[in-house]
Amino acid sequence: MTGLRIVAAVWVVVFHFHFTALPGVADVVGVFGPLITAGALGVDLFFVLSGFVIAYTYLEQLGPRLRARETGRFVWARACRIWPAYVLVFNLFGIWLVARAVLGSDPNIAFQGVQPKLGLGQWLQQMFMVQLWDQPFFDGASWVGSTWSISAEWLAYVLFPVAAVVLYRLRNLSVVVLALGALGLMAPIALAYVSTGSPYYPWSWAVRILCGFGGGALTYLVVRRLRASDGVRRAASWIGTATPVLIAVGLLAGELAGPGRGGAVIVLFPLLVGSLALADRGIARLLSTERMVHGGRISYALYLVHIPMFEVFWLALRRFGGSDGGAVPAGNTLLAHVVGMLVLVATLPVAHLLFVGVEEPARRRLRVLGSVPRRAGSADPVLHVAAEPTAEAPMVGAVPRQDRPVGNDEARRDPETQAIRVVRQPLAKEPVRDEEARRDPETRGIPIARPSTGPVPVVPGQQRSEVPARVPAAAPAVSRDDAPTGEPDVAAGAVGRAIVARRAGIEPRTKLAADLVAASAAGAARSGPGKHRPGPGRGNRGWIDSPQFGAQPTP
Repeated sequence: MTGLRIVAAVWVVVFHFHFTALPGVADVVGVFGPLITAGALGVDLFFVLSGFVIAYTYLEQLGPRLRARETGRFVWARACRIWPAYVLVFNLFGIWLVARAVLGSDPNIAFQGVQPKLGLGQWLQQMFMVQLWDQPFFDGASWVGSTWSISAEWLAYVLFPVAAVVLYRLRNLSVVVLALGALGLMAPIALAYVSTGSPYYPWSWAVRILCGFGGGALTYLVVRRLRASDGVRRAASWIGTATPVLIAVGLLAGELAGPGRGGAVIVLFPLLVGSLALADRGIARLLSTERMVHGGRISYALYLVHIPMFEVFWLALRRFGGSDGGAVPAGNTLLAHVVGMLVLVATLPVAHLLFVGVEEPARRRLRVLGSVPRRAGSADPVLHVAAEPTAEAPMVGAVPRQDRPVGNDEARRDPETQAIRVVRQPLAKEPVRDEEARRDPETRGIPIARPSTGPVPVVPGQQRSEVPARVPAAAPAVSRDDAPTGEPDVAAGAVGRAIVARRAGIEPRTKLAADLVAASAAGAARSGPGKHRPGPGRGNRGWIDSPQFGAQPTP
């Protein structure tokens, strides 16, 4: 998912760069045609990706019912994610626009069809990312032209807590119904491309964000219903590799029917995202490489900085390339092309600097600022494991639990903001897709913590009676389907806690814990050593319970 973000971002960047008034750029566009000129679809791919990731990350917390505290935490977390880098870039570019308005002789202060307005009211709207909410068209709504989509995305975040309540109640519908719903939400935009070649009409931006974001959320509901078996992963890998080819062919073939008609391939975006979520080979491996993942992490910064950088270059072309802003003089053509390529390539290192210097540090600090102090006596610590990290098994901090979400929910989403003590565990070599990855999947990744064999030593200075009841993900996971009917999550968590406590040499402190340990031992004896007997409905459980996404079979 993260690697796919840089693909969408580069697609948008190249699309915007093709407006550069250089002969070489026009020649390249003539060769690749709609593969470049349809790059605005990268924004819609971002919307689908965002809906999928947000539903994956927050649906379980927000879905059961609308709660003010959880809603506030979600909105604050998303603001911490997108606001710091945005406000820096937007204000710096605002200074550039003011300078052009005051010092320049050109009535146009930006390379936009509809000129943005400068003023205190507009600045406040931009600061709070609501500049688009009362505009039927996105033209001229944002000082940085491309940030209209950030305002639209912010609207989707604000509405998501309410939508999550509905999505949570739809999660058990059949896979076919959910899949048709995801594809159906993309139909209005696809039909606009088929009929007019462009989804541009009053409030079309709202249709794009709501349908794209909703399509991505429904795609998540489809994926979580599919068990990630070898057959499913193999099929998903083939589909995930073939879908980009189908998108490219559709864009080229659609151009034969009319300009922009190929944009109807937008209907394939949920299929692409859903298949890559389950794939483990083919193009999924390419997108999972270190370079692609890092590119995905800086993709948001890239989206922010490319238009300001292009605007400076375009103004230079206009000043030194002719009064009409068209083709530059023949003597300077080579230099202009070289500078243009340097500007295009330079967007990546500039985005990297914005990410490491502003976006990520500010996000962490703001999350700390917005964390709610816990009351005395309500601490929810994690179990210490004293295994030392090695090259093969480095240290992992704050491994999250896999049982019911009691207590320190904030720590589950952003452990660096809480005073959580360090857990060290040997690591598996496959990538993680567990609860830790949910906290900020677009910027982070962490390996799966596997349980070490043998008794669990207790940290010096900690009495055995002080070992907490909470179990990290490194503890043997208990399938929620194997729990008694009625309180599955509670029972599963209690079993896991009791088993880990027993391994650590701690006797159960309650009769319920002792009974649960005895019941677990009896079940293991009936099933035989090394066997796993799935509970009722195991076949159609969500993908999060599958081994691919971090859960382990019950011993």
